[in-house]
Amino acid sequence: MEFKQGDRVRIEKNGTVYEGKVMPSMEGYITIKMNSGYNAGFSMDKVKITLLENNGESTNGSLNGSKESKAAGEEIPKPGKKLPKVAILSTGGTIASKIDYRTGAVTSQFTADDILTAIPELREIADFKGRVISSILSENMDSESWQNLARAVVEEIEAGVDGIIVTHGTDTMMYTAAALSFMIDTPVPIVLVGSQRSADRPSSDNAMNAICAALVAVSDIAEVSVVMHGTTSDDFCEIHRGTKVRKMHTSRRDAFKSVNSLPIGIVDYDTREIKTFIDYTKRGEKTLKFKPGMESKCALVKFTPGSDPSILDCYINGGYKGLVLEGTGLGHVSTKWIPMVRKAVNAKMPVMVTSQCLNGRICDRVYDTGRDMLKAGAIEGEDTLPETALVKLMWVLGQTDEFDEAIEMLREDLSGEITKCCFK
Repeated sequence: MEFKQGDRVRIEKNGTVYEGKVMPSMEGYITIKMNSGYNAGFSMDKVKITLLENNGESTNGSLNGSKESKAAGEEIPKPGKKLPKVAILSTGGTIASKIDYRTGAVTSQFTADDILTAIPELREIADFKGRVISSILSENMDSESWQNLARAVVEEIEAGVDGIIVTHGTDTMMYTAAALSFMIDTPVPIVLVGSQRSADRPSSDNAMNAICAALVAVSDIAEVSVVMHGTTSDDFCEIHRGTKVRKMHTSRRDAFKSVNSLPIGIVDYDTREIKTFIDYTKRGEKTLKFKPGMESKCALVKFTPGSDPSILDCYINGGYKGLVLEGTGLGHVSTKWIPMVRKAVNAKMPVMVTSQCLNGRICDRVYDTGRDMLKAGAIEGEDTLPETALVKLMWVLGQTDEFDEAIEMLREDLSGEITKCCFK
């Protein structure tokens, strides 16, 4: 039978009936949007499909099962009008993954071309080129991976693309976003995107996230940003600044939130319009600059009540170059930790303090412990997120070997990681 994206169909499987509109789907699968708002995905060879209503306005992106559908790897025709050029750099993650049905695990197996085949609507937004940088889950990213990715981003911008999309696993996407923010001054949008659920799982968020990311990539928002679902419904995606974003839930589709800042804006999925909330760097305002160099021997240490301060000795004696302390409340650690902070600073190891509270700004001038930390040489991280502070420390120490210069750089707002005043 023939069906297209937007058609309403009935699917029968094992005696259960599902109805909904056909969504962008992977080869061999059909995904429908049900009345509940959730997506449901099915293997084409295991269901009976009945066409209920034809969407006459939906003429692009025929799906698997249609006479017009394209086989995997076959080129999808591009629109006749000239479109912006966008590079999709694939690093792996759930947005470029599928389930390995032998094990039930999600594996990184898809390339950028596979993403374009699975989500044909992308072809309406830009002229894409794909490039695989890595095919790993995001927990395997490290400082070397960040630098390799940054080099690839710079190469594509130098080659003349109008925007960059980086597909990335969600678990460590905020670290990579921060790393790119510090390493690259960009004249074009650099957009990181992922998905919480793989394309062949029910209620996958990969298609909507990718489409919204593409719209940002051709916009005038020339910053490193993360674009992900804004709510659990398929209504809009939020555009988060790369140094102010954090994954706040393990599995919800709206897991990513801006902290101590509003999002840069939102992308309305239905209208494809972008609405902005805060000031941002516009396309062409900056000249491309690449500032590589990351010191991997840095650590983020979370203080807990009663924890032994000798843990810092492990880092001081282990050749580490800098520490970020995730303190309580306004940015505190136990009085017993103060001598170790002083020892680290005397060893020319910058010690930056952030808060476990995440929201709000630290201030070590209110209580005696905080004052003692400052006297010992600790640096206040202001309202910088702990993860961003770690990446900033790694990048700063990759730029200079001079302790005093590093301290001054850490106190500066380098890429929007420190807001001018507390966000309420």
